[in-house]
Amino acid sequence: MSKVRLGIIGLGAQGGAYAGFIAEGKVPNMVIGAICDTDPEKKAVAAEKYPDVPFYDNYIDMLESGDVDAVVTCVPHYLHPEMGIEALKRDVHALVEKPAGVYTKQVRELNEFAATKPELTFGIMFNQRTNELYQKVKQIVDNGEIGKIRRTNWIITTWWRPQGYYDQSAWRATWEGEGGGVLVNQAPHQLDLLQWIAGMPKKVYSNVKYGYQRDIAVEDEVTALLDYGNGATGVFITATHDIMGTDRFEIHGDNGKIVVDDSKKVTIKRLRKPESEMSATMSMMDVAKIFMGGDTDDLYEEEVIEFESVWGAQHSAVMENFAANILDGTPLLAPGSDGINGVALANAIHLSSWLGKEVELPVDEDLYFDELQKKIEEEKLNPIKK
Repeated sequence: MSKVRLGIIGLGAQGGAYAGFIAEGKVPNMVIGAICDTDPEKKAVAAEKYPDVPFYDNYIDMLESGDVDAVVTCVPHYLHPEMGIEALKRDVHALVEKPAGVYTKQVRELNEFAATKPELTFGIMFNQRTNELYQKVKQIVDNGEIGKIRRTNWIITTWWRPQGYYDQSAWRATWEGEGGGVLVNQAPHQLDLLQWIAGMPKKVYSNVKYGYQRDIAVEDEVTALLDYGNGATGVFITATHDIMGTDRFEIHGDNGKIVVDDSKKVTIKRLRKPESEMSATMSMMDVAKIFMGGDTDDLYEEEVIEFESVWGAQHSAVMENFAANILDGTPLLAPGSDGINGVALANAIHLSSWLGKEVELPVDEDLYFDELQKKIEEEKLNPIKK
């Protein structure tokens, strides 16, 4: 096999974009093997754009057709684990979209089944992991350049969505159809990057607003306090109603600080001595000079790096890496098993707000599932979307 034949399940915005990337040659080690969608209109679209590509209206039929070596699941979140399992059952490699699922119980089932098929490639579309900026940040943290982490702070509110966005489909922004709001739709990449770079917190306490500025049942505003269990803390803020949104990620360590602005610029400040040593040895005269705006060159060095990002290149890079793993064993940038971590964080944030208290990770999976079912039943009795 020189190229992987990818089956695209769901020819919506994301699936359509992936088909375009492959057709345009942006994923050199991959071709479109087949397309599947339950919408008859998508069949006409596929016939016009990709006349030589087989089309299916049932994804099981596509998995069993022999037309595909792998699939990508561009479908509502609840279906990702089920489709991943069904593909792997039939010895078809699986690339699941983010998030890996809505709740960790179903994602764990996917991970456990995938573990029984080590010969198959199981990946997740965490395209931000291919972003050179975040790779650089992770490298700095992993290398210990800023020392032990003391605090993380990410405000990511660049997800402005008007009411019309939510009204365009009945399933969107519902507990039954989507399983949540900004935490499961827009912010999974940041939740993944946060734990990928800084590690998983041990406890979460959250203040979450449901339908705060939009006529929806799910969350459109989130503030979460993270406890890493070793003294370090974090704050994660996200929302979909800020038209002038902010994207700023700070990591403060014993020996320095990293600030990411707009996912484009990284400022690294490396202390010349650990903060604890400075605190123990500096005279108050030296401290006064700092407070009065004195020269800081003796305290820390500063490095600023700016990155350019081309939309679509990151998604193509994940697909190319996924195909390379199938073809020659190239290590995966985003193993599918990692998907459970971001889902666990989202579940913990939800559960803390539902219970009105701090929750420990990993969360009680059965409790989360039961509380989610309550939300679904409440939504059926009092639907916001008619």
